Amino acid sequence: MGKRVLLFPLPYQGHINPMLELAALLHSRGFSITIFHATFNPIDSTKYPSYRFILVEDGEIANRFTSAVEDTVHRIIAWNNSCEQLFYDCLTSVLSDKNEEPNACLILDMHWYNLQYLANRLGVPTLVLRTGSAATLNWCRTYAQLVQKGIIPVQESQSSMLVTELALAPLRMGDLLRVGNCSHEVLSDLYTHEMDAIRTSSGVIVNTFDAIDSTEVEKFQKAIPVPVFCIGPLHKFTPPARSSLLIPDCSCLEWLDTQVVGSVLYVSFGSLACMNYEEFIETAWGLAKSEQPFIWVVRPGSILGKDAVDLPDGFIEATSGHGKIISWAPQHEVLAHAAVGAFWTHNGWNSTLEAICEGVPMICKPQFSDQMGNARYVTHVWKVGIKLEGKLERGMIEKAIKRLMTEDEGAEIRQRMRTLKHEASLCIKSDGSSSVNIDKLVNFISSF
Repeated sequence: MGKRVLLFPLPYQGHINPMLELAALLHSRGFSITIFHATFNPIDSTKYPSYRFILVEDGEIANRFTSAVEDTVHRIIAWNNSCEQLFYDCLTSVLSDKNEEPNACLILDMHWYNLQYLANRLGVPTLVLRTGSAATLNWCRTYAQLVQKGIIPVQESQSSMLVTELALAPLRMGDLLRVGNCSHEVLSDLYTHEMDAIRTSSGVIVNTFDAIDSTEVEKFQKAIPVPVFCIGPLHKFTPPARSSLLIPDCSCLEWLDTQVVGSVLYVSFGSLACMNYEEFIETAWGLAKSEQPFIWVVRPGSILGKDAVDLPDGFIEATSGHGKIISWAPQHEVLAHAAVGAFWTHNGWNSTLEAICEGVPMICKPQFSDQMGNARYVTHVWKVGIKLEGKLERGMIEKAIKRLMTEDEGAEIRQRMRTLKHEASLCIKSDGSSSVNIDKLVNFISSF
Protein backbone atom coordinates (compact mmCIF):
# COMPACT_ATOMS: atom_id res chain seq x y z
CA MET A 1 0.00 0.00 0.00
CA GLY A 2 1.27 3.50 -0.88
CA LYS A 3 1.12 6.61 1.23
CA ARG A 4 -1.29 9.54 1.29
CA VAL A 5 -0.32 13.22 1.27
CA LEU A 6 -2.72 15.76 2.76
CA LEU A 7 -2.73 19.31 1.35
CA PHE A 8 -4.49 22.54 2.32
CA PRO A 9 -4.15 25.58 0.02
CA LEU A 10 -5.03 29.12 1.00
CA PRO A 11 -8.29 29.80 -0.89
CA TYR A 12 -7.00 32.39 -3.37
CA GLN A 13 -6.32 31.72 -7.05
CA GLY A 14 -2.59 32.39 -6.81
CA HIS A 15 -2.29 29.93 -3.92
CA ILE A 16 -4.72 27.24 -5.05
CA ASN A 17 -3.08 26.64 -8.44
CA PRO A 18 0.48 25.92 -7.21
CA MET A 19 -0.89 23.60 -4.52
CA LEU A 20 -2.94 21.68 -7.08
CA GLU A 21 0.10 21.46 -9.36
CA LEU A 22 2.12 20.11 -6.44
CA ALA A 23 -0.67 17.59 -5.76
CA ALA A 24 -0.55 16.44 -9.38
CA LEU A 25 3.22 16.08 -9.20
CA LEU A 26 3.07 13.97 -6.04
CA HIS A 27 0.18 11.92 -7.43
CA SER A 28 2.31 11.13 -10.49
CA ARG A 29 4.96 9.78 -8.10
CA GLY A 30 2.54 7.30 -6.55
CA PHE A 31 1.09 9.19 -3.59
CA SER A 32 -2.64 9.29 -2.91
CA ILE A 33 -3.97 12.81 -2.49
CA THR A 34 -6.41 14.34 -0.01
CA ILE A 35 -7.11 18.06 -0.32
CA PHE A 36 -8.75 20.17 2.36
CA HIS A 37 -10.47 23.27 1.04
CA ALA A 38 -12.34 26.21 2.52
CA THR A 39 -15.88 27.40 1.89
CA PHE A 40 -14.45 30.58 0.32
CA ASN A 41 -13.45 30.03 -3.33
CA PRO A 42 -14.07 26.27 -3.13
CA ILE A 43 -12.24 23.96 -5.54
CA ASP A 44 -14.35 22.13 -8.11
CA SER A 45 -13.64 18.57 -7.03
CA THR A 46 -15.25 17.10 -10.18
CA LYS A 47 -12.17 18.19 -12.13
CA TYR A 48 -9.97 15.98 -9.96
CA PRO A 49 -11.74 12.61 -9.64
CA SER A 50 -8.59 10.84 -8.38
CA TYR A 51 -8.34 12.99 -5.26
CA ARG A 52 -10.33 13.01 -2.05
CA PHE A 53 -11.66 16.45 -1.07
CA ILE A 54 -12.67 17.51 2.42
CA LEU A 55 -14.50 20.78 3.04
CA VAL A 56 -13.35 22.79 6.06
CA GLU A 57 -16.24 25.06 6.95
CA ASP A 58 -15.01 28.56 7.75
CA GLY A 59 -18.24 29.94 9.18
CA GLU A 60 -18.42 32.42 6.30
CA ILE A 61 -15.54 34.32 7.92
CA ALA A 62 -14.32 35.46 4.52
CA ASN A 63 -17.57 37.22 3.70
CA ARG A 64 -17.24 39.51 6.72
CA PHE A 65 -14.48 41.41 4.93
CA THR A 66 -14.45 43.68 1.91
CA SER A 67 -12.53 43.06 -1.30
CA ALA A 68 -9.99 45.73 -0.32
CA VAL A 69 -6.39 44.54 -0.51
CA GLU A 70 -5.66 45.21 3.16
CA ASP A 71 -8.67 43.12 4.18
CA THR A 72 -6.92 40.11 2.62
CA VAL A 73 -4.51 40.14 5.58
CA HIS A 74 -7.31 40.50 8.14
CA ARG A 75 -9.18 37.68 6.41
CA ILE A 76 -6.13 35.39 6.65
CA ILE A 77 -5.74 36.15 10.35
CA ALA A 78 -9.46 35.55 10.96
CA TRP A 79 -9.28 32.23 9.12
CA ASN A 80 -6.37 31.09 11.26
CA ASN A 81 -8.28 31.99 14.41
CA SER A 82 -11.61 30.48 13.37
CA CYS A 83 -10.57 27.36 11.43
CA GLU A 84 -8.34 25.75 14.04
CA GLN A 85 -11.07 23.69 15.75
CA LEU A 86 -12.83 23.02 12.44
CA PHE A 87 -9.60 21.79 10.88
CA TYR A 88 -8.82 19.73 13.99
CA ASP A 89 -12.08 17.82 13.54
CA CYS A 90 -11.40 17.21 9.84
CA LEU A 91 -7.76 16.25 10.33
CA THR A 92 -8.31 13.86 13.23
CA SER A 93 -11.09 12.17 11.24
CA VAL A 94 -8.70 11.59 8.34
CA LEU A 95 -5.88 10.43 10.60
CA SER A 96 -8.16 7.84 12.24
CA ASP A 97 -9.59 6.50 8.97
CA LYS A 98 -8.26 2.94 8.71
CA ASN A 99 -9.74 2.48 5.23
CA GLU A 100 -7.29 4.95 3.69
CA GLU A 101 -3.59 4.61 2.94
CA PRO A 102 -1.15 5.59 5.71
CA ASN A 103 -0.72 9.36 5.90
CA ALA A 104 2.79 10.51 5.05
CA CYS A 105 2.53 14.22 5.81
CA LEU A 106 0.48 17.39 5.63
CA ILE A 107 1.43 20.20 3.24
CA LEU A 108 0.08 23.60 4.26
CA ASP A 109 0.18 26.97 2.56
CA MET A 110 2.59 29.20 4.46
CA HIS A 111 -0.28 31.45 5.60
CA TRP A 112 -1.96 28.62 7.58
CA TYR A 113 0.30 29.18 10.58
CA ASN A 114 -2.19 28.24 13.30
CA LEU A 115 -2.92 24.98 11.51
CA GLN A 116 0.82 24.29 11.52
CA TYR A 117 0.84 24.61 15.30
CA LEU A 118 -2.17 22.28 15.45
CA ALA A 119 -0.48 19.65 13.28
CA ASN A 120 2.58 19.84 15.53
CA ARG A 121 0.46 19.08 18.60
CA LEU A 122 -1.00 16.06 16.78
CA GLY A 123 2.44 14.84 15.78
CA VAL A 124 1.77 15.14 12.04
CA PRO A 125 4.88 15.78 9.89
CA THR A 126 4.19 19.04 8.08
CA LEU A 127 5.74 20.75 5.09
CA VAL A 128 5.06 24.38 4.20
CA LEU A 129 4.41 25.50 0.62
CA ARG A 130 5.63 28.99 -0.23
CA THR A 131 3.83 29.96 -3.42
CA GLY A 132 6.12 32.97 -3.89
CA SER A 133 9.88 33.15 -4.37
CA ALA A 134 12.61 32.17 -1.92
CA ALA A 135 13.50 35.86 -1.77
CA THR A 136 10.08 36.63 -0.30
CA LEU A 137 10.78 34.20 2.53
CA ASN A 138 13.66 36.46 3.53
CA TRP A 139 11.54 39.59 3.15
CA CYS A 140 8.92 38.09 5.45
CA ARG A 141 11.59 36.79 7.84
CA THR A 142 13.14 40.23 8.31
CA TYR A 143 9.94 42.29 8.36
CA ALA A 144 9.66 42.54 12.16
CA GLN A 145 13.33 43.54 12.42
CA LEU A 146 12.80 46.30 9.84
CA VAL A 147 9.91 47.60 11.94
CA GLN A 148 12.04 47.51 15.09
CA LYS A 149 14.82 49.43 13.32
CA GLY A 150 12.35 52.11 12.22
CA ILE A 151 12.84 51.36 8.51
CA ILE A 152 9.19 50.34 8.21
CA PRO A 153 6.91 52.23 7.76
CA VAL A 154 8.88 53.65 4.86
CA GLN A 155 8.87 57.43 4.43
CA GLU A 156 7.93 58.53 0.92
CA SER A 157 11.13 60.57 0.63
CA GLN A 158 13.14 57.37 1.21
CA SER A 159 11.29 55.08 -1.19
CA SER A 160 14.04 55.11 -3.84
CA MET A 161 16.87 54.40 -1.35
CA LEU A 162 18.47 50.96 -1.36
CA VAL A 163 17.86 48.78 1.69
CA THR A 164 21.28 48.30 3.24
CA GLU A 165 20.01 46.42 6.30
CA LEU A 166 19.72 42.64 6.74
CA ALA A 167 21.17 41.66 3.33
CA LEU A 168 18.03 42.72 1.45
CA ALA A 169 19.78 44.29 -1.54
CA PRO A 170 18.84 44.90 -4.33
CA LEU A 171 15.54 46.06 -2.81
CA ARG A 172 14.80 49.74 -2.38
CA MET A 173 12.77 51.03 0.53
CA GLY A 174 9.71 51.30 -1.72
CA ASP A 175 10.03 47.63 -2.71
CA LEU A 176 9.52 46.33 0.83
CA LEU A 177 6.42 44.28 1.58
CA ARG A 178 3.21 46.22 2.07
CA VAL A 179 -0.46 45.37 1.62
CA GLY A 180 -2.64 48.40 0.94
CA ASN A 181 -3.25 50.38 4.11
CA CYS A 182 -2.74 47.40 6.39
CA SER A 183 -0.75 48.53 9.43
CA HIS A 184 2.85 47.46 9.80
CA GLU A 185 2.01 46.12 13.28
CA VAL A 186 -0.53 43.70 11.82
CA LEU A 187 1.83 42.60 9.03
CA SER A 188 4.70 42.18 11.48
CA ASP A 189 2.55 39.96 13.68
CA LEU A 190 1.44 37.88 10.67
CA TYR A 191 4.94 37.30 9.31
CA THR A 192 6.34 36.57 12.77
CA HIS A 193 3.70 33.86 13.28
CA GLU A 194 4.46 32.40 9.86
CA MET A 195 8.21 32.28 10.42
CA ASP A 196 7.74 30.75 13.88
CA ALA A 197 5.54 28.07 12.32
CA ILE A 198 8.13 27.33 9.62
CA ARG A 199 10.79 26.83 12.30
CA THR A 200 8.71 23.94 13.68
CA SER A 201 7.96 22.41 10.26
CA SER A 202 9.72 19.49 8.59
CA GLY A 203 10.65 21.67 5.62
CA VAL A 204 9.66 24.28 3.05
CA ILE A 205 8.67 23.73 -0.58
CA VAL A 206 9.16 26.74 -2.87
CA ASN A 207 7.78 27.25 -6.37
CA THR A 208 11.04 28.56 -7.81
CA PHE A 209 14.32 27.30 -9.28
CA ASP A 210 17.95 27.53 -8.29
CA ALA A 211 19.17 29.73 -11.14
CA ILE A 212 17.13 32.68 -9.85
CA ASP A 213 16.84 31.95 -6.12
CA SER A 214 19.70 29.80 -4.79
CA THR A 215 21.41 32.73 -3.03
CA GLU A 216 18.16 33.58 -1.24
CA VAL A 217 17.70 29.95 -0.18
CA GLU A 218 21.18 29.99 1.38
CA LYS A 219 20.34 33.18 3.30
CA PHE A 220 17.08 31.71 4.54
CA GLN A 221 18.60 28.42 5.67
CA LYS A 222 21.30 30.20 7.64
CA ALA A 223 18.56 31.96 9.60
CA ILE A 224 16.02 29.12 9.75
CA PRO A 225 17.79 25.77 9.27
CA VAL A 226 15.00 23.62 7.83
CA PRO A 227 15.19 21.74 4.51
CA VAL A 228 14.15 23.86 1.50
CA PHE A 229 13.06 22.22 -1.76
CA CYS A 230 13.03 24.49 -4.83
CA ILE A 231 10.89 22.51 -7.27
CA GLY A 232 9.53 25.12 -9.65
CA PRO A 233 8.24 26.14 -12.03
CA LEU A 234 5.51 23.74 -10.92
CA HIS A 235 3.31 24.40 -13.95
CA LYS A 236 6.06 22.99 -16.18
CA PHE A 237 6.08 19.61 -14.42
CA THR A 238 2.33 18.95 -14.55
CA PRO A 239 -0.63 20.07 -16.63
CA PRO A 240 -1.71 23.57 -15.49
CA ALA A 241 -4.20 23.53 -12.63
CA ARG A 242 -7.85 23.57 -13.65
CA SER A 243 -9.19 25.70 -10.84
CA SER A 244 -9.72 29.09 -12.43
CA LEU A 245 -12.25 31.07 -10.41
CA LEU A 246 -13.26 32.87 -13.62
CA ILE A 247 -14.11 31.40 -17.00
CA PRO A 248 -11.32 32.17 -19.50
CA ASP A 249 -12.25 33.66 -22.85
CA CYS A 250 -10.44 31.35 -25.27
CA SER A 251 -11.50 33.38 -28.31
CA CYS A 252 -8.41 35.47 -27.67
CA LEU A 253 -6.27 32.56 -28.88
CA GLU A 254 -7.99 32.61 -32.26
CA TRP A 255 -7.48 36.37 -32.38
CA LEU A 256 -3.77 35.89 -31.59
CA ASP A 257 -3.52 33.51 -34.55
CA THR A 258 -4.23 36.47 -36.84
CA GLN A 259 -1.45 38.67 -35.40
CA VAL A 260 2.21 39.09 -36.38
CA VAL A 261 4.77 37.09 -34.38
CA GLY A 262 5.97 39.01 -31.30
CA SER A 263 3.70 41.99 -31.94
CA VAL A 264 1.04 41.71 -29.20
CA LEU A 265 1.14 43.19 -25.71
CA TYR A 266 -0.72 41.05 -23.18
CA VAL A 267 -2.11 43.09 -20.26
CA SER A 268 -3.34 41.37 -17.10
CA PHE A 269 -3.12 42.28 -13.43
CA GLY A 270 -4.05 38.95 -11.86
CA SER A 271 -6.97 37.83 -9.74
CA LEU A 272 -6.81 40.39 -6.90
CA ALA A 273 -5.20 43.65 -8.02
CA CYS A 274 -7.51 46.60 -8.74
CA MET A 275 -7.18 50.12 -10.14
CA ASN A 276 -9.25 53.27 -9.82
CA TYR A 277 -11.23 54.61 -12.74
CA GLU A 278 -8.75 57.38 -13.51
CA GLU A 279 -5.95 54.79 -13.85
CA PHE A 280 -8.24 52.69 -16.02
CA ILE A 281 -8.82 55.60 -18.41
CA GLU A 282 -5.10 56.40 -18.58
CA THR A 283 -4.35 52.74 -19.25
CA ALA A 284 -6.90 52.65 -22.06
CA TRP A 285 -5.48 55.71 -23.83
CA GLY A 286 -1.90 54.62 -23.23
CA LEU A 287 -2.67 51.36 -25.01
CA ALA A 288 -4.44 53.21 -27.82
CA LYS A 289 -1.64 55.75 -28.31
CA SER A 290 1.04 53.03 -28.46
CA GLU A 291 -0.61 51.67 -31.63
CA GLN A 292 0.58 48.18 -30.66
CA PRO A 293 -1.79 45.20 -30.88
CA PHE A 294 -2.95 44.20 -27.38
CA ILE A 295 -5.08 41.82 -25.34
CA TRP A 296 -6.31 43.54 -22.18
CA VAL A 297 -7.85 41.52 -19.36
CA VAL A 298 -10.41 43.61 -17.47
CA ARG A 299 -11.54 41.32 -14.68
CA PRO A 300 -15.02 41.86 -13.15
CA GLY A 301 -14.59 44.00 -10.05
CA SER A 302 -11.07 45.12 -11.00
CA ILE A 303 -12.10 48.79 -11.34
CA LEU A 304 -12.74 50.31 -7.93
CA GLY A 305 -16.29 51.60 -7.57
CA LYS A 306 -17.42 50.18 -10.91
CA ASP A 307 -19.53 47.09 -11.47
CA ALA A 308 -19.18 47.24 -15.25
CA VAL A 309 -16.47 48.18 -17.73
CA ASP A 310 -17.06 51.76 -18.87
CA LEU A 311 -14.62 52.41 -21.70
CA PRO A 312 -13.84 56.03 -22.64
CA ASP A 313 -15.62 57.50 -25.66
CA GLY A 314 -13.72 56.84 -28.87
CA PHE A 315 -11.53 54.08 -27.46
CA ILE A 316 -13.15 51.23 -29.39
CA GLU A 317 -12.84 53.17 -32.65
CA ALA A 318 -9.22 54.09 -31.92
CA THR A 319 -8.20 50.48 -31.28
CA SER A 320 -10.41 48.72 -33.82
CA GLY A 321 -8.58 45.85 -35.44
CA HIS A 322 -5.63 45.77 -33.08
CA GLY A 323 -7.14 45.64 -29.59
CA LYS A 324 -9.09 42.94 -27.77
CA ILE A 325 -10.61 43.26 -24.28
CA ILE A 326 -11.63 40.14 -22.37
CA SER A 327 -12.75 39.41 -18.81
CA TRP A 328 -10.25 36.59 -18.17
CA ALA A 329 -7.57 34.84 -20.19
CA PRO A 330 -6.14 31.33 -20.45
CA GLN A 331 -2.82 32.84 -19.40
CA HIS A 332 -0.55 29.86 -19.95
CA GLU A 333 -1.69 29.56 -23.55
CA VAL A 334 -1.56 33.31 -24.17
CA LEU A 335 2.00 33.71 -22.91
CA ALA A 336 3.09 30.67 -24.93
CA HIS A 337 1.60 32.06 -28.16
CA ALA A 338 4.14 33.21 -30.76
CA ALA A 339 2.25 36.47 -31.36
CA VAL A 340 2.78 37.70 -27.78
CA GLY A 341 5.83 39.93 -27.50
CA ALA A 342 5.44 41.47 -24.03
CA PHE A 343 3.43 41.17 -20.82
CA TRP A 344 2.22 44.15 -18.75
CA THR A 345 1.83 42.55 -15.33
CA HIS A 346 1.29 43.21 -11.63
CA ASN A 347 4.22 40.84 -10.97
CA GLY A 348 2.45 38.29 -8.87
CA TRP A 349 4.91 35.41 -8.57
CA ASN A 350 2.91 32.95 -10.68
CA SER A 351 2.63 35.46 -13.53
CA THR A 352 6.30 36.39 -13.25
CA LEU A 353 7.38 32.73 -13.39
CA GLU A 354 5.08 32.02 -16.33
CA ALA A 355 6.52 34.95 -18.28
CA ILE A 356 10.07 33.77 -17.62
CA CYS A 357 9.24 30.23 -18.75
CA GLU A 358 7.81 31.49 -22.04
CA GLY A 359 10.53 34.11 -22.59
CA VAL A 360 8.12 37.06 -22.55
CA PRO A 361 9.64 40.36 -21.31
CA MET A 362 7.62 42.39 -18.85
CA ILE A 363 6.26 45.85 -18.18
CA CYS A 364 5.95 45.94 -14.40
CA LYS A 365 3.32 47.78 -12.38
CA PRO A 366 3.25 46.05 -8.96
CA GLN A 367 0.65 46.95 -6.33
CA PHE A 368 1.05 45.06 -3.06
CA SER A 369 2.67 42.26 -1.06
CA ASP A 370 5.70 40.69 -2.79
CA GLN A 371 4.91 42.25 -6.16
CA MET A 372 7.19 45.27 -5.67
CA GLY A 373 10.15 43.06 -4.81
CA ASN A 374 9.42 40.71 -7.70
CA ALA A 375 9.37 43.69 -10.07
CA ARG A 376 12.70 44.86 -8.70
CA TYR A 377 14.28 41.51 -9.55
CA VAL A 378 12.72 41.57 -13.02
CA THR A 379 14.04 45.03 -13.83
CA HIS A 380 17.34 45.30 -11.93
CA VAL A 381 18.65 41.77 -11.31
CA TRP A 382 17.53 39.72 -14.29
CA LYS A 383 16.99 42.89 -16.38
CA VAL A 384 14.15 41.38 -18.40
CA GLY A 385 11.59 44.16 -18.05
CA ILE A 386 10.91 47.82 -17.34
CA LYS A 387 8.88 49.35 -14.55
CA LEU A 388 6.14 51.97 -14.60
CA GLU A 389 6.90 54.22 -11.63
CA GLY A 390 4.34 56.35 -9.83
CA LYS A 391 0.88 57.34 -11.00
CA LEU A 392 -0.23 55.89 -14.32
CA GLU A 393 -0.32 58.43 -17.14
CA ARG A 394 -1.08 57.72 -20.80
CA GLY A 395 2.13 59.28 -22.14
CA MET A 396 4.25 57.26 -19.73
CA ILE A 397 2.41 54.08 -20.72
CA GLU A 398 2.81 54.76 -24.43
CA LYS A 399 6.55 55.40 -23.99
CA ALA A 400 7.08 52.22 -21.94
CA ILE A 401 5.29 50.04 -24.49
CA LYS A 402 7.33 51.45 -27.36
CA ARG A 403 10.60 51.15 -25.40
CA LEU A 404 9.97 47.45 -24.86
CA MET A 405 8.39 46.48 -28.17
CA THR A 406 9.92 48.69 -30.86
CA GLU A 407 13.23 50.19 -29.66
CA ASP A 408 16.81 48.91 -29.24
CA GLU A 409 16.44 48.74 -25.46
CA GLY A 410 13.60 46.27 -25.92
CA ALA A 411 15.71 44.10 -28.23
CA GLU A 412 18.41 43.86 -25.54
CA ILE A 413 15.80 42.97 -22.90
CA ARG A 414 14.36 40.26 -25.16
CA GLN A 415 17.82 38.75 -25.59
CA ARG A 416 18.33 38.58 -21.82
CA MET A 417 14.88 37.05 -21.44
CA ARG A 418 15.77 34.34 -23.96
CA THR A 419 18.77 33.48 -21.79
CA LEU A 420 16.63 33.36 -18.65
CA LYS A 421 14.06 31.19 -20.41
CA HIS A 422 16.85 28.78 -21.32
CA GLU A 423 17.92 28.58 -17.67
CA ALA A 424 14.34 27.82 -16.68
CA SER A 425 14.17 25.06 -19.32
CA LEU A 426 17.37 23.46 -17.97
CA CYS A 427 16.04 23.15 -14.41
CA ILE A 428 13.15 20.90 -15.49
CA LYS A 429 15.31 18.43 -17.44
CA SER A 430 15.84 15.04 -15.80
CA ASP A 431 19.19 16.16 -14.37
CA GLY A 432 18.10 19.76 -13.77
CA SER A 433 18.09 21.34 -10.32
CA SER A 434 14.32 21.28 -9.84
CA SER A 435 13.99 17.69 -11.05
CA VAL A 436 16.73 16.63 -8.64
CA ASN A 437 14.98 18.51 -5.84
CA ILE A 438 11.68 16.81 -6.66
CA ASP A 439 13.37 13.42 -6.27
CA LYS A 440 14.76 14.57 -2.92
CA LEU A 441 11.31 15.79 -1.84
CA VAL A 442 9.63 12.50 -2.82
CA ASN A 443 12.23 10.52 -0.89
CA PHE A 444 11.86 12.88 2.07
CA ILE A 445 8.07 12.48 2.16
CA SER A 446 8.37 8.71 1.75
CA SER A 447 10.61 8.58 4.84
CA PHE A 448 7.85 9.77 7.18
